[in-house]
Amino acid sequence: MAPPAVLMIGTGEYTTGFVSGAASTSDKKVGVVGLTLFDLRRRGKVSDLSMVGVSGKKFPAIREHLQKNISDAYNGLDVSFKSFPSDDQTDPEAFRTAIDALPRGSAITIFTPDSTHFDIAKYAIERGIHVMITKPATKLLSHHVELIQLAKKHQVLVYIEHHKRFDPAYQDAKFRSRNLGDFNYFYSYMSQPKSQLETFKAWAGKESDISYYLNSHHVDICEWLVRDAAWRPATVRASASVGISEAVGCVKGTEDTITLLVDWTRSTDDKRATGIYTASWTAPMNAGVHSQQHFHYIASKGEVNINQAKRGYDVVDENDKSGSALKWYNPFYMRYAPDEEGNFNGQSGYGYVSFEKFIDAVTGLNEGKISLVDLDKRGLPTLANTVYTTAILEAGRRSLDENGRTVEILGEGQEIRLS
Repeated sequence: MAPPAVLMIGTGEYTTGFVSGAASTSDKKVGVVGLTLFDLRRRGKVSDLSMVGVSGKKFPAIREHLQKNISDAYNGLDVSFKSFPSDDQTDPEAFRTAIDALPRGSAITIFTPDSTHFDIAKYAIERGIHVMITKPATKLLSHHVELIQLAKKHQVLVYIEHHKRFDPAYQDAKFRSRNLGDFNYFYSYMSQPKSQLETFKAWAGKESDISYYLNSHHVDICEWLVRDAAWRPATVRASASVGISEAVGCVKGTEDTITLLVDWTRSTDDKRATGIYTASWTAPMNAGVHSQQHFHYIASKGEVNINQAKRGYDVVDENDKSGSALKWYNPFYMRYAPDEEGNFNGQSGYGYVSFEKFIDAVTGLNEGKISLVDLDKRGLPTLANTVYTTAILEAGRRSLDENGRTVEILGEGQEIRLS
């Protein structure tokens, strides 16, 4: 059977590294999705590639950007793709035409504003197309549950791109945490500099918030760490700061930093644990790292501390005029340095691994070698294995909208609901 064709939905920073007519100023100057899939095609794991956005007028500049920054940088790596809509058109519904052009068993990646995930994923699932969605899966728990039911009906994989699960340190922490006793406390912090609000200004504060965008990482990690020991989130209360985002042009009320307080319970013994998850997109500029990322996990017989931003690797570069010359890089996520032959050499980065796991799962399903049940049991970030994350995130949004009200999470599995 031929490798799956893949359609990339969304043409922005994460897919191409191209933002506002130029290469991104973040740590994703050449993107993640496109580069990874171009290399997977070179390795024979995917076949035809296509890309769809709202405005086809961006594609000539995107192709030039990819040619210069990927093909020329990596030994002539093929960066060709079919695009939707045509270069002279603007069409918010172009994703439908692009999905309709795919044969059954193909795959799509959805890297678009959070509010669009559900409609795009549903359209693809109903046409027998496998789906990868950037986190969060959906903004609403009811939409997440509906997608679970649809995916089962149409026998397609829907996989949430929670790449932190494939970070070697986080994977090892999960393994070691099993012997540290009962879950007691979890604290996480994740941030990006306020310059990112320029990238997100089209939707920041209007269609989604920083908790959906960044807290989704560590809410998922915490749930992933404790789920096998039967811990479940019970209540959520949220608090937020406001002011900085508004000052840089975001709509009134856009939260700068959001903190979620989650009570975790275990029905087998009535024990309780506390989770605190903080995310900000108004961190100071020139801090030497694009994204602060760390968590502290405490259990009855031990603890885990991880600081993803600083792993003993720092570089001083006086040529960098953007601010601080001291930088802490993270090549464990995406390693952009080529190999000795000039080819892309980042296949071991956990950003890349996340995509390869998805493509391998799609291929296995198409060939009848594995089932959706098998993939759920493996603990991959499928819809079924991420439903509590969506529940916590929506509960946090409800709490903010209702003046800090405590929101309950009730039920199990597909019967989960908020109160």
